[in-house]
Amino acid sequence: MNKNYALVTGASRGIGRAIAIRLAKDGYTVLINYNTHLAAAQETLSAIEAEGGHAELLPFDVTDGKAIETALSQWDEAHPNEHISVLVNNAGIRKDGLMVFMTESDWHSVLHTTTEGFYYITHHVLGGMLRARYGRIVNVASISGVIGMPGQANYSAAKAALIGATKALSKEIASRKVTVNAVAPGFIATDMTADLDEDALKKTIPAGRFGQPEEVAALVSFLCSDEAAYITGQVINIAGGMG
Repeated sequence: MNKNYALVTGASRGIGRAIAIRLAKDGYTVLINYNTHLAAAQETLSAIEAEGGHAELLPFDVTDGKAIETALSQWDEAHPNEHISVLVNNAGIRKDGLMVFMTESDWHSVLHTTTEGFYYITHHVLGGMLRARYGRIVNVASISGVIGMPGQANYSAAKAALIGATKALSKEIASRKVTVNAVAPGFIATDMTADLDEDALKKTIPAGRFGQPEEVAALVSFLCSDEAAYITGQVINIAGGMG
């Protein structure tokens, strides 16, 4: 059974793209999940192939359980002797605002993108990992879910929920040699943070700078490696000293 398939959600841009490219360099065939950004997903695919790696596009909305089941079942049927051995739950959105002004839609959409995606996708791929007695699940949380950030009650709640699920699931499946960890990035230089006041925020970061997506990808790469087999249920901040 091939152990070399890695599914990265939200892999068309930013941290997800960097993780997809890094895992391809590590030898995985990467399943590039995206929802609406086809052109950006194709750029991720081209970047991987340009360096001799292998990848496939796997579009679906991480909040749509039926779409996820259809897409992953079709992939399973097309790869009857293989399974996804690495899952990186990266997809997420921000809709910042003070709680007193936050709409119901902004609350639910942020939570659903993170928590529904984690449930539906992990639930589907977990069986193959358990049968193979091997798997790596890495959940991309946020320092916001660790320490809380003003203006991000929805985002902090979503990422804190993901951290709780990481810790619980890790205890359920550790004996099957499947690890579950979370990384908690701080301010990372991506299009998701492009609207923030970087100069002002750098003063709140002990390291004095925003992180790079490739730095997060390097940490995820390690957690997906055989060297990390004894690390599970952990939340690792990658936030320049914040937290």
